Amino acid sequence: MKETINLTIITPVHNEGKTIFNTITEFFEYYKNSHIKIKFIISEDGSTDNSVDEIKRLQKIYDVYLISEKERKGYAQAVVDAFTELDTNVACFIDSDGQCDPADLIKLLDKFDGENIVVGNRKPRRDSLSRLIISKLFGLLYRFLTKNSLKDPSCPYFITSKENIDKIISTEKIGLLTHGFWWEFYARAQYLGLKFDEIKINHRQRAYGNSVIFKFSTIPGIAVKNLASLFELNRILKK
Repeated sequence: MKETINLTIITPVHNEGKTIFNTITEFFEYYKNSHIKIKFIISEDGSTDNSVDEIKRLQKIYDVYLISEKERKGYAQAVVDAFTELDTNVACFIDSDGQCDPADLIKLLDKFDGENIVVGNRKPRRDSLSRLIISKLFGLLYRFLTKNSLKDPSCPYFITSKENIDKIISTEKIGLLTHGFWWEFYARAQYLGLKFDEIKINHRQRAYGNSVIFKFSTIPGIAVKNLASLFELNRILKK
């Protein structure tokens, strides 16, 4: 019989009322009879739809802890706030749009040695063409500046230890890349000398519509802000 693993899954939510209940339920149901005991920390970020009601409905069934804010604070801050509430030694992260496959969690966990960060490599990546192109171009500059060799350094699906997360979020000015937090997170992890492993994972289509953040009209503005923040991050890490 395998030893029980207590694992916290963190996910931020902004206007995901159509997806959040099924996304979280799918994970709990997939692992309900396994040696992996999961709980969720959901960091709700100023939603204007029924997201909070759906999360409260989840709380009646599953082990779900809710952080909720009436005012929008942004993806990066929502993630950092959830990280500060971690109380298990092993942590995983998923986005709330249903694109992360529960079956990949055990694959990530199998590569986790207690010290590394195991990151998913989405193959194929099911995002809009404009987002894929900008991500590819941004990645060229990112790798040049940070020397990070991850194949998919914007993937939100990963597993690591609470100790590693605490180290990363304690670095200077965490959350510079407001809409590109994982690029920043992994760059800071590399700066700290943390070890990476990367495995191929499934990337599913969003269950409903397009991203509530990365709409076609917002991508150019986000890209410009992320470029400026990347140079600032590089300056901080090379002090």
